[in-house]
Amino acid sequence: MEDLTYTLEFEKPLRDLEKQLITLTQVSEESKVDVSSEIKTIESKIEQTKLAIYTNLSPWQRVQLSRHPKRPFSLDYIGMIFTDFEELHGDRRFREDAAIVGGPAFLDGQPVMVIGQQKGRNTRENLKRNFGCPHPEGYRKALRLMEMAEKFGMPIITLIDTPGAYPGIGAEERHVAEAIAVNIRDMSTIKVPIVTIVIGEGGSGGALGMAVGDEVMILENGYYSVISPEGCAAILWKDRAAAPQAADALKFSPEHLKKFGVVDRVISEPIGGAHRDYELAAKHLKEAIDDSLAKLSKKSTKKLLEDRYKKFRKLGEYADSEA
Repeated sequence: MEDLTYTLEFEKPLRDLEKQLITLTQVSEESKVDVSSEIKTIESKIEQTKLAIYTNLSPWQRVQLSRHPKRPFSLDYIGMIFTDFEELHGDRRFREDAAIVGGPAFLDGQPVMVIGQQKGRNTRENLKRNFGCPHPEGYRKALRLMEMAEKFGMPIITLIDTPGAYPGIGAEERHVAEAIAVNIRDMSTIKVPIVTIVIGEGGSGGALGMAVGDEVMILENGYYSVISPEGCAAILWKDRAAAPQAADALKFSPEHLKKFGVVDRVISEPIGGAHRDYELAAKHLKEAIDDSLAKLSKKSTKKLLEDRYKKFRKLGEYADSEA
């Protein structure tokens, strides 16, 4: 699923070639002139340009791809990977939060609980979804669904895609930090497998409140960070324009996250990003989920909880040494 109307700065050489190809194809069809050799030449240039651009992405360019408005969101993946998804609403305390969606579904006939953070594609949807920034009731709803999954012995799959939890006054009044902290605490002891995938943005505690999993994965063009590059730049460089520099310094690209043990697996995307081929992106994601659940299902509950505890306890370990 490609979209040439939204072009990132570093993609412009590729988009120019793709527009040339479209124009040449239209001219050929209308004038009945054989330009197959010219088409093949441009197609070859397109493939070469794709490889040149997308195999050498900087951390900031990956951030831009992770925010692409045509990128598949949680509900897109849920619709392509799972069947009979039944969305459940509300936290039973305050209200519904549409920035988090979730409910039971089937994965190849196996009942699971799938929960995801959801953005919108236009102004109306983004207002409804709060631009993918959950309120405290969203996290409480997510935990309610996880506890339901534990009760019925269903594995849990969480899809992370948020710039961060909503920082507004109302969210603070209803204790968003406490809601995230409770989720982190309680997810560590839930007695069913938990698989977490960062499908786009994984921002701060807003992501971590749904990401205490037995296996944590990230899509190739996602990022997972304690702070957004703009926020980091505003604090350390006193200028949000330093976001590209901050993105490099934060070391939050998938290859660094894998190296440091923050994520267990990096899931490949179609060349150019998941938005260019929804079906292939969903296929890769489903294969990773299937593989993860197959491994986790072999563990006893005791082993599952022990390994989950050790996994997060070892993050951030360091050793002192004398110079």
